[in-house]
Amino acid sequence: MENLHILFWLVKDLCWCLAFKPLGMVMIAPTLLVAIWITWKNRHIVAELAHNLAITIWITANSIWMIAEFYAVDEKVKPYCIIPFSLGILILLYYYLIYAPLQRKKENTATLQVSVAPVAEEV
Repeated sequence: MENLHILFWLVKDLCWCLAFKPLGMVMIAPTLLVAIWITWKNRHIVAELAHNLAITIWITANSIWMIAEFYAVDEKVKPYCIIPFSLGILILLYYYLIYAPLQRKKENTATLQVSVAPVAEEV
């Protein structure tokens, strides 16, 4: 299912490039639904959650932009796409600059504590 998501996304974007409006519009639903499903399925793994959430937001912004181009209002709508694109970037920046380094520091501290723990003497 997760690899099928890529196929849906590529078909949607190909329809956008070729100006196949009906199929492009239809492909938004399965592309977004699978992205949301993948995000939900992997929500317990923070790295996966952050990346899949950013992808879902990216597909949303990408779809809005596609619709705007199909109906020749892209110059009015495109600036609003900056919001979800930026939100996706902020999620990943938080993950890479704050969350992941804190997790590494916690893991290193825990490893250090285990390695210096006193060894119990046999009686």
